[in-house]
Amino acid sequence: MRNLSPVLFLFVAMIAAHAVFGQGEVDERSMIFRMKGLEVKTKDSSFYVNFRFRMQNRMGFNTQGGEDFGIREWDARVRRLRLRADGYVLNPKIGYSIQLSFSRGDMDVDNTGIANIVRDAVVFYHFTDKFYVAFGQNKLPGNRQRVNSSGQLQFADRSIVNNAFTVDRDFGLKAYYNNELAGIPYRLKTAITTGEGRSVNTTDNGLAYTGRVEILPLGEFENEGDYSEGDLEREDRPKLSIGGGYSYNVKTNRTGGQLGKELYAQRDMGTAIFDLIFKYNGWAYESEFLKRNADDPLTTSKSGDVRYIYNGWGNNHQLSYLFRSNVEPALRYSIIQPEGQTALYERRKEVLEAGVSRYFRNHRIKAQLSVSYNTQDGDWHIKQDANYWGALFQVELGI
Repeated sequence: MRNLSPVLFLFVAMIAAHAVFGQGEVDERSMIFRMKGLEVKTKDSSFYVNFRFRMQNRMGFNTQGGEDFGIREWDARVRRLRLRADGYVLNPKIGYSIQLSFSRGDMDVDNTGIANIVRDAVVFYHFTDKFYVAFGQNKLPGNRQRVNSSGQLQFADRSIVNNAFTVDRDFGLKAYYNNELAGIPYRLKTAITTGEGRSVNTTDNGLAYTGRVEILPLGEFENEGDYSEGDLEREDRPKLSIGGGYSYNVKTNRTGGQLGKELYAQRDMGTAIFDLIFKYNGWAYESEFLKRNADDPLTTSKSGDVRYIYNGWGNNHQLSYLFRSNVEPALRYSIIQPEGQTALYERRKEVLEAGVSRYFRNHRIKAQLSVSYNTQDGDWHIKQDANYWGALFQVELGI
Protein backbone atom coordinates (compact mmCIF):
# COMPACT_ATOMS: atom_id res chain seq x y z
CA MET A 1 0.00 0.00 0.00
CA ARG A 2 2.99 2.35 0.47
CA ASN A 3 3.19 2.94 -3.30
CA LEU A 4 -0.34 4.29 -3.54
CA SER A 5 -0.72 8.05 -3.60
CA PRO A 6 -2.75 9.53 -0.69
CA VAL A 7 -5.67 10.31 -3.00
CA LEU A 8 -5.79 6.79 -4.44
CA PHE A 9 -5.46 5.30 -0.97
CA LEU A 10 -8.41 7.38 0.24
CA PHE A 11 -10.53 6.24 -2.71
CA VAL A 12 -9.68 2.57 -2.14
CA ALA A 13 -10.35 2.90 1.56
CA MET A 14 -13.74 4.46 0.95
CA ILE A 15 -14.76 1.66 -1.40
CA ALA A 16 -13.45 -0.98 0.96
CA ALA A 17 -15.01 0.58 4.06
CA HIS A 18 -17.85 -1.18 5.79
CA ALA A 19 -20.90 0.39 4.13
CA VAL A 20 -24.61 0.40 4.74
CA PHE A 21 -26.55 1.33 1.63
CA GLY A 22 -29.81 2.43 3.22
CA GLN A 23 -32.56 4.53 1.76
CA GLY A 24 -32.85 7.12 4.46
CA GLU A 25 -30.49 9.95 3.54
CA VAL A 26 -31.98 13.30 4.59
CA ASP A 27 -30.34 16.69 4.07
CA GLU A 28 -31.84 18.43 7.11
CA ARG A 29 -29.96 16.52 9.79
CA SER A 30 -26.67 14.81 10.42
CA MET A 31 -26.56 11.25 9.11
CA ILE A 32 -24.51 9.93 12.02
CA PHE A 33 -24.51 6.11 11.98
CA ARG A 34 -27.14 6.02 9.19
CA MET A 35 -25.10 6.18 5.98
CA LYS A 36 -21.65 4.63 6.30
CA GLY A 37 -18.62 5.43 4.19
CA LEU A 38 -15.04 5.91 5.40
CA GLU A 39 -15.20 6.16 9.19
CA VAL A 40 -12.64 7.72 11.52
CA LYS A 41 -12.95 7.69 15.31
CA THR A 42 -10.51 8.65 18.07
CA LYS A 43 -9.55 6.10 20.71
CA ASP A 44 -11.48 7.95 23.40
CA SER A 45 -14.57 8.26 21.10
CA SER A 46 -14.55 12.05 21.46
CA PHE A 47 -14.44 12.61 17.70
CA TYR A 48 -16.11 10.75 14.85
CA VAL A 49 -16.39 11.50 11.14
CA ASN A 50 -17.97 9.60 8.28
CA PHE A 51 -16.82 10.59 4.76
CA ARG A 52 -18.91 9.87 1.67
CA PHE A 53 -18.96 11.03 -1.93
CA ARG A 54 -21.27 10.84 -4.92
CA MET A 55 -21.26 11.98 -8.52
CA GLN A 56 -23.89 12.31 -11.23
CA ASN A 57 -22.79 12.23 -14.88
CA ARG A 58 -25.41 13.05 -17.47
CA MET A 59 -26.17 13.59 -21.13
CA GLY A 60 -29.38 14.97 -22.59
CA PHE A 61 -30.96 17.23 -25.16
CA ASN A 62 -34.00 19.33 -26.04
CA THR A 63 -35.52 19.39 -29.52
CA GLN A 64 -36.29 22.46 -31.63
CA GLY A 65 -40.03 21.82 -31.34
CA GLY A 66 -42.78 19.25 -31.09
CA GLU A 67 -42.46 18.28 -34.74
CA ASP A 68 -38.88 19.40 -35.37
CA PHE A 69 -36.58 16.84 -33.77
CA GLY A 70 -33.47 18.85 -34.53
CA ILE A 71 -31.36 19.39 -31.43
CA ARG A 72 -31.75 22.87 -29.94
CA GLU A 73 -29.78 22.31 -26.74
CA TRP A 74 -27.32 19.69 -25.47
CA ASP A 75 -26.61 18.92 -21.82
CA ALA A 76 -23.47 16.80 -21.33
CA ARG A 77 -21.63 17.36 -18.06
CA VAL A 78 -20.89 16.34 -14.50
CA ARG A 79 -24.14 17.51 -12.91
CA ARG A 80 -23.06 16.91 -9.33
CA LEU A 81 -19.83 15.96 -7.60
CA ARG A 82 -20.13 16.16 -3.83
CA LEU A 83 -18.18 15.26 -0.74
CA ARG A 84 -20.03 14.88 2.53
CA ALA A 85 -18.79 14.49 6.09
CA ASP A 86 -21.04 13.75 9.07
CA GLY A 87 -19.99 13.13 12.63
CA TYR A 88 -19.81 14.39 16.18
CA VAL A 89 -17.41 16.05 18.60
CA LEU A 90 -17.07 15.32 22.32
CA ASN A 91 -20.19 13.08 22.25
CA PRO A 92 -22.95 12.07 19.80
CA LYS A 93 -25.23 14.86 21.08
CA ILE A 94 -23.06 17.43 19.31
CA GLY A 95 -23.26 16.46 15.66
CA TYR A 96 -22.28 18.21 12.46
CA SER A 97 -22.75 17.90 8.72
CA ILE A 98 -20.54 19.31 5.97
CA GLN A 99 -21.33 19.02 2.26
CA LEU A 100 -19.18 20.49 -0.52
CA SER A 101 -19.95 20.70 -4.24
CA PHE A 102 -17.37 20.80 -7.03
CA SER A 103 -19.28 20.98 -10.33
CA ARG A 104 -20.17 24.34 -11.92
CA GLY A 105 -23.90 23.61 -12.12
CA ASP A 106 -23.91 22.80 -8.40
CA MET A 107 -22.31 26.07 -7.27
CA ASP A 108 -24.97 28.62 -8.39
CA VAL A 109 -22.28 30.50 -10.32
CA ASP A 110 -24.68 31.82 -12.96
CA ASN A 111 -26.88 33.59 -10.40
CA THR A 112 -24.29 34.83 -7.91
CA GLY A 113 -21.13 35.22 -10.01
CA ILE A 114 -19.07 33.30 -7.43
CA ALA A 115 -18.40 29.61 -6.85
CA ASN A 116 -20.52 28.57 -3.85
CA ILE A 117 -18.67 25.40 -2.90
CA VAL A 118 -20.23 25.14 0.58
CA ARG A 119 -23.69 23.59 0.52
CA ASP A 120 -24.01 22.48 4.15
CA ALA A 121 -22.02 23.58 7.18
CA VAL A 122 -24.19 23.02 10.23
CA VAL A 123 -23.92 22.00 13.87
CA PHE A 124 -26.64 19.91 15.55
CA TYR A 125 -27.38 19.54 19.24
CA HIS A 126 -29.59 16.61 20.25
CA PHE A 127 -31.35 17.36 23.51
CA THR A 128 -33.20 14.03 23.29
CA ASP A 129 -33.94 11.42 20.64
CA LYS A 130 -37.10 13.40 19.82
CA PHE A 131 -35.82 16.99 19.88
CA TYR A 132 -32.77 18.57 18.28
CA VAL A 133 -31.69 21.97 16.96
CA ALA A 134 -29.36 23.05 14.17
CA PHE A 135 -27.25 26.17 13.70
CA GLY A 136 -25.58 26.98 10.41
CA GLN A 137 -26.32 26.47 6.74
CA ASN A 138 -28.44 23.58 5.47
CA LYS A 139 -31.83 22.95 3.87
CA LEU A 140 -34.90 24.65 5.22
CA PRO A 141 -37.89 22.47 6.21
CA GLY A 142 -39.54 23.16 2.87
CA ASN A 143 -41.18 21.00 0.22
CA ARG A 144 -40.53 17.28 0.40
CA GLN A 145 -38.85 16.94 -3.00
CA ARG A 146 -36.27 19.60 -2.13
CA VAL A 147 -35.52 18.17 1.30
CA ASN A 148 -34.99 14.81 -0.41
CA SER A 149 -31.32 14.48 -1.23
CA SER A 150 -30.72 14.76 -4.98
CA GLY A 151 -29.24 11.28 -4.62
CA GLN A 152 -32.64 9.90 -3.54
CA LEU A 153 -34.63 10.92 -6.63
CA GLN A 154 -36.33 8.60 -9.14
CA PHE A 155 -35.84 11.10 -11.97
CA ALA A 156 -32.54 12.70 -12.90
CA ASP A 157 -33.86 16.13 -11.83
CA ARG A 158 -36.51 17.59 -9.59
CA SER A 159 -39.69 18.95 -11.15
CA ILE A 160 -40.31 22.41 -12.62
CA VAL A 161 -42.56 23.05 -9.60
CA ASN A 162 -39.63 22.65 -7.24
CA ASN A 163 -37.40 24.76 -9.49
CA ALA A 164 -39.90 27.65 -9.47
CA PHE A 165 -41.01 27.69 -5.82
CA THR A 166 -38.60 25.87 -3.49
CA VAL A 167 -37.08 27.67 -0.49
CA ASP A 168 -33.85 25.62 -0.54
CA ARG A 169 -30.90 26.27 1.82
CA ASP A 170 -30.40 29.12 4.26
CA PHE A 171 -28.26 30.12 7.25
CA GLY A 172 -29.80 30.35 10.68
CA LEU A 173 -31.35 28.42 13.54
CA LYS A 174 -33.66 25.43 13.07
CA ALA A 175 -35.54 23.20 15.52
CA TYR A 176 -36.97 19.71 14.95
CA TYR A 177 -39.33 17.67 17.13
CA ASN A 178 -40.91 14.26 16.52
CA ASN A 179 -43.33 12.25 18.64
CA GLU A 180 -46.57 10.27 18.49
CA LEU A 181 -50.16 11.20 19.30
CA ALA A 182 -52.61 8.31 19.76
CA GLY A 183 -50.04 6.07 18.07
CA ILE A 184 -49.71 8.35 15.02
CA PRO A 185 -46.20 9.74 14.37
CA TYR A 186 -45.87 13.47 13.71
CA ARG A 187 -42.99 15.89 13.11
CA LEU A 188 -42.68 19.61 13.78
CA LYS A 189 -39.99 21.70 12.08
CA THR A 190 -39.25 25.42 12.39
CA ALA A 191 -36.53 27.79 11.23
CA ILE A 192 -35.48 31.44 11.58
CA THR A 193 -32.88 32.25 8.94
CA THR A 194 -31.29 35.11 7.00
CA GLY A 195 -33.56 34.64 3.96
CA GLU A 196 -30.68 35.23 1.50
CA GLY A 197 -29.62 31.67 0.73
CA ARG A 198 -26.19 30.11 0.93
CA SER A 199 -22.76 31.70 0.92
CA VAL A 200 -23.76 35.38 0.96
CA ASN A 201 -21.18 38.02 1.89
CA THR A 202 -23.53 40.37 3.76
CA THR A 203 -26.99 40.13 5.31
CA ASP A 204 -29.70 42.70 5.97
CA ASN A 205 -32.19 43.05 8.82
CA GLY A 206 -34.87 40.99 7.06
CA LEU A 207 -35.30 37.38 8.13
CA ALA A 208 -37.13 34.30 6.85
CA TYR A 209 -39.56 32.37 9.07
CA THR A 210 -40.37 28.78 8.10
CA GLY A 211 -42.58 26.15 9.73
CA ARG A 212 -43.67 22.66 8.71
CA VAL A 213 -45.83 19.84 10.10
CA GLU A 214 -45.82 16.20 8.96
CA ILE A 215 -48.29 13.47 9.94
CA LEU A 216 -47.81 9.76 9.25
CA PRO A 217 -51.27 8.25 9.86
CA LEU A 218 -50.24 4.71 8.85
CA GLY A 219 -47.00 4.60 10.82
CA GLU A 220 -43.31 5.10 10.06
CA PHE A 221 -41.83 4.18 6.70
CA GLU A 222 -39.08 1.55 6.50
CA ASN A 223 -35.62 3.17 6.63
CA GLU A 224 -37.23 6.63 6.64
CA GLY A 225 -38.43 6.07 3.09
CA ASP A 226 -40.82 9.03 3.23
CA TYR A 227 -37.81 11.11 2.16
CA SER A 228 -36.72 8.80 -0.64
CA GLU A 229 -38.50 8.49 -3.99
CA GLY A 230 -39.67 5.07 -5.16
CA ASP A 231 -40.60 2.16 -2.91
CA LEU A 232 -37.18 0.48 -2.76
CA GLU A 233 -38.10 -1.09 0.57
CA ARG A 234 -41.29 -2.65 -0.89
CA GLU A 235 -43.43 -1.66 2.11
CA ASP A 236 -45.46 -4.67 3.27
CA ARG A 237 -48.21 -2.36 4.59
CA PRO A 238 -49.52 0.91 3.11
CA LYS A 239 -47.59 3.94 4.36
CA LEU A 240 -48.57 7.60 4.01
CA SER A 241 -46.96 10.89 5.00
CA ILE A 242 -48.78 14.23 4.69
CA GLY A 243 -46.91 17.51 5.08
CA GLY A 244 -47.69 21.20 5.02
CA GLY A 245 -45.86 24.40 5.81
CA TYR A 246 -45.28 28.06 5.15
CA SER A 247 -42.20 30.24 4.67
CA TYR A 248 -42.31 34.04 4.92
CA ASN A 249 -39.22 35.85 3.68
CA VAL A 250 -38.87 39.51 4.73
CA LYS A 251 -36.78 41.92 2.62
CA THR A 252 -35.32 39.28 0.34
CA ASN A 253 -32.81 40.38 -2.28
CA ARG A 254 -33.27 37.44 -4.68
CA THR A 255 -35.98 36.45 -7.16
CA GLY A 256 -36.58 33.13 -5.44
CA GLY A 257 -35.92 34.23 -1.88
CA GLN A 258 -32.96 31.96 -1.14
CA LEU A 259 -32.29 31.35 -4.85
CA GLY A 260 -32.22 33.23 -8.13
CA LYS A 261 -30.74 36.47 -9.40
CA GLU A 262 -30.45 39.68 -7.40
CA LEU A 263 -33.58 41.84 -7.36
CA TYR A 264 -33.31 45.58 -7.97
CA ALA A 265 -35.17 46.25 -4.71
CA GLN A 266 -36.04 44.29 -1.60
CA ARG A 267 -39.36 42.46 -1.40
CA ASP A 268 -41.37 40.32 1.03
CA MET A 269 -42.67 36.97 -0.18
CA GLY A 270 -44.67 34.06 1.21
CA THR A 271 -44.55 30.43 0.07
CA ALA A 272 -47.20 27.87 1.03
CA ILE A 273 -46.35 24.16 0.74
CA PHE A 274 -48.50 21.01 0.80
CA ASP A 275 -47.24 17.53 -0.13
CA LEU A 276 -47.74 13.81 0.43
CA ILE A 277 -46.11 10.50 -0.34
CA PHE A 278 -47.68 7.02 -0.36
CA LYS A 279 -45.91 3.66 -0.70
CA TYR A 280 -47.04 0.05 -0.74
CA ASN A 281 -45.58 -3.16 -2.14
CA GLY A 282 -43.38 -1.48 -4.77
CA TRP A 283 -45.89 1.24 -5.69
CA ALA A 284 -45.11 4.87 -4.86
CA TYR A 285 -47.11 8.05 -5.38
CA GLU A 286 -45.92 11.55 -4.56
CA SER A 287 -47.63 14.92 -4.94
CA GLU A 288 -46.73 18.54 -4.15
CA PHE A 289 -48.59 21.83 -4.33
CA LEU A 290 -46.71 25.11 -3.83
CA LYS A 291 -47.97 28.68 -4.04
CA ARG A 292 -45.94 31.89 -3.81
CA ASN A 293 -47.11 35.47 -3.40
CA ALA A 294 -45.48 38.90 -3.14
CA ASP A 295 -47.58 42.07 -3.00
CA ASP A 296 -45.32 43.88 -5.46
CA PRO A 297 -43.32 41.21 -7.36
CA LEU A 298 -41.71 43.48 -9.99
CA THR A 299 -38.45 45.39 -9.48
CA THR A 300 -36.88 47.74 -12.05
CA SER A 301 -33.35 48.98 -12.55
CA LYS A 302 -32.44 52.58 -13.45
CA SER A 303 -32.00 51.46 -17.06
CA GLY A 304 -35.48 49.91 -17.13
CA ASP A 305 -34.54 46.23 -16.78
CA VAL A 306 -37.07 44.13 -14.84
CA ARG A 307 -36.50 41.30 -12.37
CA TYR A 308 -39.40 39.77 -10.53
CA ILE A 309 -40.64 37.21 -8.04
CA TYR A 310 -42.64 34.36 -9.57
CA ASN A 311 -46.12 34.90 -8.19
CA GLY A 312 -48.26 31.85 -8.87
CA TRP A 313 -48.65 28.18 -8.06
CA GLY A 314 -47.39 24.76 -9.11
CA ASN A 315 -48.52 21.15 -8.79
CA ASN A 316 -46.48 17.98 -9.27
CA HIS A 317 -47.51 14.29 -9.38
CA GLN A 318 -45.27 11.20 -9.61
CA LEU A 319 -46.30 7.53 -9.86
CA SER A 320 -43.93 4.56 -10.00
CA TYR A 321 -43.64 0.81 -9.56
CA LEU A 322 -40.50 -1.13 -8.61
CA PHE A 323 -40.13 -4.57 -10.21
CA ARG A 324 -38.29 -7.40 -8.48
CA SER A 325 -35.47 -6.88 -10.97
CA ASN A 326 -34.92 -3.40 -9.42
CA VAL A 327 -36.15 -1.73 -12.59
CA GLU A 328 -38.57 1.11 -11.88
CA PRO A 329 -40.72 2.87 -14.51
CA ALA A 330 -42.17 6.19 -13.39
CA LEU A 331 -44.50 8.89 -14.70
CA ARG A 332 -44.52 12.56 -13.74
CA TYR A 333 -46.87 15.43 -14.54
CA SER A 334 -45.97 18.98 -13.49
CA ILE A 335 -47.59 22.38 -14.01
CA ILE A 336 -46.61 25.93 -13.00
CA GLN A 337 -49.07 28.80 -13.43
CA PRO A 338 -48.01 32.46 -13.11
CA GLU A 339 -50.48 34.95 -11.60
CA GLY A 340 -50.90 38.70 -11.43
CA GLN A 341 -48.06 40.85 -12.73
CA THR A 342 -45.80 37.82 -13.13
CA ALA A 343 -48.08 36.60 -15.95
CA LEU A 344 -46.78 39.51 -18.05
CA TYR A 345 -43.37 37.81 -18.17
CA GLU A 346 -44.04 34.11 -17.61
CA ARG A 347 -46.30 31.59 -19.33
CA ARG A 348 -48.10 28.53 -18.04
CA LYS A 349 -45.85 25.50 -18.40
CA GLU A 350 -46.67 21.80 -18.21
CA VAL A 351 -44.36 18.81 -18.46
CA LEU A 352 -45.26 15.16 -18.94
CA GLU A 353 -42.30 12.90 -18.26
CA ALA A 354 -41.73 9.13 -18.44
CA GLY A 355 -38.64 7.64 -16.86
CA VAL A 356 -37.02 4.35 -15.96
CA SER A 357 -34.41 3.72 -13.28
CA ARG A 358 -32.21 0.67 -12.80
CA TYR A 359 -31.02 0.41 -9.21
CA PHE A 360 -27.81 -1.56 -8.71
CA ARG A 361 -27.27 -0.64 -5.06
CA ASN A 362 -30.47 1.17 -4.11
CA HIS A 363 -30.01 4.92 -4.71
CA ARG A 364 -26.23 4.72 -4.24
CA ILE A 365 -25.53 3.25 -7.70
CA LYS A 366 -28.17 3.68 -10.40
CA ALA A 367 -28.79 4.54 -14.04
CA GLN A 368 -31.74 6.72 -15.09
CA LEU A 369 -33.32 7.55 -18.44
CA SER A 370 -36.27 9.89 -19.02
CA VAL A 371 -38.18 11.43 -21.94
CA SER A 372 -40.33 14.54 -21.48
CA TYR A 373 -42.82 16.60 -23.47
CA ASN A 374 -42.81 20.28 -22.52
CA THR A 375 -45.76 22.57 -23.29
CA GLN A 376 -46.89 26.18 -22.83
CA ASP A 377 -50.25 27.91 -22.36
CA GLY A 378 -52.15 24.63 -22.04
CA ASP A 379 -51.72 23.78 -25.74
CA TRP A 380 -50.45 20.18 -26.05
CA HIS A 381 -50.47 20.04 -29.84
CA ILE A 382 -47.09 19.11 -31.28
CA LYS A 383 -47.41 21.91 -33.85
CA GLN A 384 -47.41 24.57 -31.12
CA ASP A 385 -44.18 26.53 -31.64
CA ALA A 386 -43.14 26.69 -27.99
CA ASN A 387 -43.56 22.95 -27.30
CA TYR A 388 -40.57 20.60 -27.42
CA TRP A 389 -39.26 17.16 -26.42
CA GLY A 390 -36.46 16.41 -24.01
CA ALA A 391 -34.40 13.35 -23.09
CA LEU A 392 -31.93 12.78 -20.28
CA PHE A 393 -29.63 9.92 -19.29
CA GLN A 394 -27.79 9.96 -15.98
CA VAL A 395 -25.56 7.62 -13.99
CA GLU A 396 -25.08 8.08 -10.25
CA LEU A 397 -22.31 6.47 -8.23
CA GLY A 398 -21.54 7.04 -4.60
CA ILE A 399 -21.26 5.58 -1.13
